Amino acid sequence: MRKNLRKILLLIIALGLLTSCSLPGLGANINEENILIASGNTTERQIVSEIVRQMIEHYDDDVKVGIINNLGSTNLIHQALMSNNANVSGVMYTGTSLTGELEMEPIIDTEEAMRVVVKEYKDRFNQKWYPSFGFENTYAFMVTRQFSEENNITKVSELENMASELKAGVDTAWMQRQGDGYEDFKRIYGFDFSKVYPMEIGLVYNAVEAGEMDVVLGYTTDGRIQSNDLVVLEDDKNLFPPYDASPVVKYELIEKYPKIDKIVSKLEGTITSEDMQKLNRRADEDLVEPKNVATEFLKDNDYFKDKEPIVSEGR
Repeated sequence: MRKNLRKILLLIIALGLLTSCSLPGLGANINEENILIASGNTTERQIVSEIVRQMIEHYDDDVKVGIINNLGSTNLIHQALMSNNANVSGVMYTGTSLTGELEMEPIIDTEEAMRVVVKEYKDRFNQKWYPSFGFENTYAFMVTRQFSEENNITKVSELENMASELKAGVDTAWMQRQGDGYEDFKRIYGFDFSKVYPMEIGLVYNAVEAGEMDVVLGYTTDGRIQSNDLVVLEDDKNLFPPYDASPVVKYELIEKYPKIDKIVSKLEGTITSEDMQKLNRRADEDLVEPKNVATEFLKDNDYFKDKEPIVSEGR
């Protein structure tokens, strides 16, 4: 029995390794597709990557565009472009890339963070980091609307006088983060909560809505902010660096297909944080496929037909 169990486990591991080795292709091949977009395993990345794909196909039906979904991290997406398994990233985030693949210190100023990633991505990787879609996805403290109105709380610092009585639910990974984690929160804001409960990020929204927590730490574009009628508190002491979202395209692809530059540039400033919350909610709660969520959004906006693209080399 034990031998059979061991054989089954080895088979599962082997299949897992085989799957992981074939991950960069996932049925798409950069030799078969003119344009291959590296996406991720989050709803947000899949929706936005679909928006980019469908925009390109709408304005240029002579090219074939594929998507690699389910890449589990920003680093894997970056490696897909560096290894020539893809030539577009559907969405990247300034704060993540600064401390990740660029191995730099966090930058609090939004414009400076954008300027640095644009320059460094061009100089180091020969890739164009475009202006933001118009939203950022960062950590934020949030409370129920009732709590906000009853206590006149709209900023994180305004929690200080009652913090010793509050229970906070936070992402488990945040507790050990460097630069904008729990220890940095206490240092920058100068107070702590009565109890801090690490939990899976997906559980925090229902926990505060149900009254199990008084304040929670979530993501600013999560659709459950709207469905649970939560209020995102202003990070008035700038604990969290900016995580503005942008597409990234390899310059060699732009040289080969110059039209893509104008098409992708048309998406600058077209998706607000509230828009992204609605799109995520449409997929996560209404169970609409990310592909169809993207189609609905683009059709509602007529593929931004009248929006003039602003094409630049950087900032």
